[in-house]
Amino acid sequence: MIDFNLSLQTKDVNVLTEAVRTWYQHNHVTPTEGATQLLCSAAIDLFSQGHRTPEELATLLITRFDSPHSLQVNATTSTAHH
Repeated sequence: MIDFNLSLQTKDVNVLTEAVRTWYQHNHVTPTEGATQLLCSAAIDLFSQGHRTPEELATLLITRFDSPHSLQVNATTSTAHH
């Protein structure tokens, strides 16, 4: 029988989820799919860099994305005509 150590994986997901949830609470906004995808991606990147606590991740997310407006993408680069 293979042990995938699911409790560790679940713990890691909980850390990431708590950090993203804290970002939303800090900014007093309702989660959206696009914002959540971006925040989760950033949280995973930070987690892989060694930031392992929800508090540390949330602080870094809040610093990187200081408002809901900072999550918006302004232009489509692949279809832009110059």
